[in-house]
Amino acid sequence: MTVRLRAIVLGSAAGGGVPQWNCRCRVCRMAWKGDGSVRPRTQSSVAVSADGERWLLLNASPDIRQQIWSAPALHPQTGSRHSPIAAVLVTNGDVDHVTGLLGLRERQAFDLYGTDETLRTIADNQIFDVMAADCVTRRSVAFGEPFRPLPGLDIEIFPVPGKVPLWREDQSLRIGEEGENTVGVTISAGGARLVYIPGCAHVTDAVRARIDGADALFFDGTLYTDDEMIREGLGAKTGRRMGHISMSGPDGSAAALAGLAVGRRCFIHINNTNPVLIEGSPERRAMEEAGWEISHDGLEVVL
Repeated sequence: MTVRLRAIVLGSAAGGGVPQWNCRCRVCRMAWKGDGSVRPRTQSSVAVSADGERWLLLNASPDIRQQIWSAPALHPQTGSRHSPIAAVLVTNGDVDHVTGLLGLRERQAFDLYGTDETLRTIADNQIFDVMAADCVTRRSVAFGEPFRPLPGLDIEIFPVPGKVPLWREDQSLRIGEEGENTVGVTISAGGARLVYIPGCAHVTDAVRARIDGADALFFDGTLYTDDEMIREGLGAKTGRRMGHISMSGPDGSAAALAGLAVGRRCFIHINNTNPVLIEGSPERRAMEEAGWEISHDGLEVVL
């Protein structure tokens, strides 16, 4: 088997996709009109493989059927029923990262990986029992314990500042807390290393250390500025309140991760309000000049 790390961006948007079904922000208006400077995007997910035949999904988007249709590598290949998707790893319990599990319910065998906390969140909702226990094995993974879900593909999760899923928020909510509710993922194969962090409240020294030296990085690109959704009149929460660091500014992710030795650095999980989604915009150019790519559905990275 030739081992080479390959990643396909199945979905590059944050929750709701682009355009969001009920939104008329500037970006969504352009997308609804078919403006070629705004690509439609589905909700965040990446597929990774070491052999190009068996694939691990990083998060299961609500748009999973459309994403599989758009990625020939994930099409059934043999027999009357088959899927190259052999495993799924969920990084948190957010709706846009776990709802797609319901679309993988047709008695197809695969392994489902997550922290104890995230798997408990899934177990607490009986609707996920449509993934039959005799087909889908739920496997708990822990910090500091690398595992190999597929031949040639080595994975390790690590804590990232975040919060509980929106639908589990209560009076005890803490933003930026590190624990099992929000994790980053290091994927290694064939001597290459990719880091995947679709949600991050702020960049710590520990997060920087995890990223430094990576051949590729997919990082939380939800908002361009912290008050973006407020200014657009689309919500009352800042990015920090939602558990997401913004791209720009002295406290933004571009500044926080500058100077690290990273091969390709790509923003993912990009909200529909984010002006970097407009090709040629000043915000897009600023991030590109800082060395960042803006992920799009179908983007492939081969290391």
